[in-house]
Amino acid sequence: MMAVRVLVVTDHSDLPETWQFIGLHNAGVHLHVICPETAPHKQLLLDAGIKLTWLKLNSRVDSAGRVAIQASLDQNNIDIVHVFNNKALQNTLPLVKQSPIKLIAYRGIEGNVSVFDPISWMRYLNPRVDKIVCVANAVRDYFNKIKFLWWRFPRDKAITIYKGHDLSWYQKPAVPRSTWGVPGDAFLVGCIVNERPRKGLPFLVDALAKIAEADLEIHLLLIGTIDGKKTLAKIAQSRMKQSIHLTGYRNDAAQVLAACDACILPAIKREGLPKSIIEGMVHRVTPIVTKTGGSPELVEHGVSGLIIEAGSAAAISEAIVQLARNPQQNSKMGVAAQARIQRDFNTVTTVEQTLALYRELLDQG
Repeated sequence: MMAVRVLVVTDHSDLPETWQFIGLHNAGVHLHVICPETAPHKQLLLDAGIKLTWLKLNSRVDSAGRVAIQASLDQNNIDIVHVFNNKALQNTLPLVKQSPIKLIAYRGIEGNVSVFDPISWMRYLNPRVDKIVCVANAVRDYFNKIKFLWWRFPRDKAITIYKGHDLSWYQKPAVPRSTWGVPGDAFLVGCIVNERPRKGLPFLVDALAKIAEADLEIHLLLIGTIDGKKTLAKIAQSRMKQSIHLTGYRNDAAQVLAACDACILPAIKREGLPKSIIEGMVHRVTPIVTKTGGSPELVEHGVSGLIIEAGSAAAISEAIVQLARNPQQNSKMGVAAQARIQRDFNTVTTVEQTLALYRELLDQG
């Protein structure tokens, strides 16, 4: 493949994204990354020898940011701009509108794009966007269903490239469950979630009340910021309140989850490819996911986890009780979950598919 000059504009760069950039750089792509100086893994990028420009975009129309992006376009003879968030897309689009530069957008969540929303036409529905990389097939399919009268979203514009992971990133020891007073022989279910209505947390709390009837020692660990008055009141009134533990926000959420027997995301809509579930799977923690967004794409039902109906406390309780009563089955699923991430959601594949996308766009001229 000929040398490709790619400008990346991002605002965070988590580990999968960071190693995607490193993999592309190591494959010979001339990569220039624009990101905030507060990016959590910036040292990895610096150590890899990737060219960086520090920039935080503060709004959808960021004049200073656009000047910096334009300078990079002018100085580096860029072939492709690959943007990873809404602000990056909306600020970059006007700069390449009359240019032969190819523009790739990234979409990590299902929904919130509409032909009736003017902002959508300034982002993902803009015909100047060449490709949209979707984090899951569910996100891609959402785009492909968009239509109005005779107009349909271009069929081949949205594609799926899963965010890849590597088991070597997750070698730190688990945080002991005793930190929260959870007995060693209890069946512990972990849930990494920051409270939002679409995350379905009330259904999970209601499920614990149903589990109280099962005569099993089951505890729930809620990892993240839970500050809604209704949710906190529901927990306080639960028959199982002594078995529900709130950790608050944790920088080591994956290590906290590693001490659990199962992990769950009770989302009711608009999921992408949930990192919180992946972080359980890499630690051999059996996942329970709902039929929403890309969650079912992570799990082979009955093999590497359980897939249940969304918005059902009964379905949640039944899944948890099933795993708690069958420890051998649960352990087997946990092993299969880790193997699935290693096999089907790895960073090597992500880099290979991204390179293929770059090649395709440049071959199109």
